Amino acid sequence: MSSPAQGRNLLNLEGVSKSYGVRPLLTDVSLGIGAGERIGIVGRNGDGKTTLLEVMTGLEEPDAGRVSRSRGLLVGYLHQGDELDDTHTVREAVLGGRSDHEWAADATMRGIVTELLAGVGLDRAVHGLSGGERRRCALAALLLGDHELVVLDEPTNHLDVEAVAWLADHLRRRTSALVVVTHDRWFLDEVCQYTWEVHDGVVDVYEGGYAAFVLAKAERSRQAEATETRRQNLARKELAWLRRGAPARTSKPKFRIDAANRIIEDVPPPRDGLELQRFATQRLGKDVVDLEDVDLVRGERELLRGATWRLGPGDRVGIVGVNGAGKTSVLNLVSGLLAPTAGRVKHGRTVALQHLTQDVTPEDPEARVLPTVEGIRRVTAVAGGGEITATSMLERFGFTGDKLTARLGDLSGGERRRFQLLKLLLTEPNVLLLDEPTNDLDIETLTVLEDFLDGWPGTLVVVSHDRYFLERVTDSVWALLGDGQVVMLPRGVDEYLERRKQSLVEPGGAAAAAVPAPDAVPTKAKTGSAEERAARKTLARLDKALERLSAREAELNAAVVAAGSDYEVLAAASADLQAVLAEKDEVELEWLEAAELLE
Repeated sequence: MSSPAQGRNLLNLEGVSKSYGVRPLLTDVSLGIGAGERIGIVGRNGDGKTTLLEVMTGLEEPDAGRVSRSRGLLVGYLHQGDELDDTHTVREAVLGGRSDHEWAADATMRGIVTELLAGVGLDRAVHGLSGGERRRCALAALLLGDHELVVLDEPTNHLDVEAVAWLADHLRRRTSALVVVTHDRWFLDEVCQYTWEVHDGVVDVYEGGYAAFVLAKAERSRQAEATETRRQNLARKELAWLRRGAPARTSKPKFRIDAANRIIEDVPPPRDGLELQRFATQRLGKDVVDLEDVDLVRGERELLRGATWRLGPGDRVGIVGVNGAGKTSVLNLVSGLLAPTAGRVKHGRTVALQHLTQDVTPEDPEARVLPTVEGIRRVTAVAGGGEITATSMLERFGFTGDKLTARLGDLSGGERRRFQLLKLLLTEPNVLLLDEPTNDLDIETLTVLEDFLDGWPGTLVVVSHDRYFLERVTDSVWALLGDGQVVMLPRGVDEYLERRKQSLVEPGGAAAAAVPAPDAVPTKAKTGSAEERAARKTLARLDKALERLSAREAELNAAVVAAGSDYEVLAAASADLQAVLAEKDEVELEWLEAAELLE
């Protein structure tokens, strides 16, 4: 598969097969990865994406066939779990114990640390980190390594929109080859040169990112007169949205665009906005949810200050903001789970609100899928006066065969997420709040959800790091930028990223406090200038000072250990150690300022 321009193959699979129990996940698969190639892997949950990664990296042996790797190949693999040592600090686990002046002197290392570890103290213990923080630490540690092949399994989990954009840019600029499994379709389009689809034991190869994959797959289906009518219709509908969306999405495919145009020439837009709004108004009236002069304080943090925000009938709104900005708190405020510190939240009389939270724990693990759904509603209404049965909804969301009688406690994380969504939709809400709805869902399930929401008449508010999903199901994007307001962004996520970037370089920007790096960004000294010579002398002096302080720190640490139960000696040594550490921090800060003049 690799092109001659990109050089040698790093890894080859030849006739590889792998089964679990009686179920074959890979059957006679032959593929290759060339130096510098960037490959995205898509497919339904359970179809073998992670198994393919584990066979490629040598964690699993194939049942048949052969995996060959170039001599001395350095592979970095981000698992869905992590291999961090709970006894280490973040600094030890990610940076190998490097001090601030050491990692900050390297521009690439500094970028990785400040972007992925924003808000994570480097001297915190690993065992006290949240799941999201551990994930970001594991990703940072891998990216700091020198690998010829980087393999990432769901790297965008627990990253906000801004960090996902940074990661895409970082991976594009790396020279290493990349294989990534992700459901983030925007990320696939931005990063990948090839898309592999894993299904029914085989791996189909497509050139280009996600948009090219959708176009090519629709063309293949048309030429082969595919019999899977429903899946083809979903692909054609999504294709229509892609072709009517941003031009950049369709600049990548290299096959004939006129063929794609013939496929979609009679396909209507994904949703009739006016019809949905008219139906929503009939169900909701003019008043839905109003936030009036609201303050919201959580702990010591002020999330909203004098904020006024109106949600009308049929509004389809996306909310973006960095992790910790208060997106989930705003949803809780709108739903009534949280009361405002000041001001008021007003709900319309006819509002029937449902809120999808990030918690996937079933209320009754012993309950069964079909009886639970039928206990909610056997038939539900859709826009245009149509109806759909509960069993049809279950089928659309992937619950067929044995899954219909499965215990809720036995469902996987992705299945529980799908079941949560299904239960909420069956109650026929007219206001729907979705908090990270794409977590644990594969791309096929996401297209089903998007298809259903296209015909769902009501007010929709979505918090998601999945940029593609946001742009697909919402009509406007609002942001929490740290100023206490909910701000509309006419140009959507692009405008949000521009504003965030600007806030990072402005003095006193809201983002500055979250970054574990020096606040000041000095101007680079001119080559050969007196300022440059002075900076070099300063660095030499500070290097010697740091060596002296590090040696003294080691002596005092030894003295603390040797003191044992002699509390008088222990107290004196500890006081001296704290003084040395404080002086070392000041010297490192001065060193950083001098080093940035020489970059």
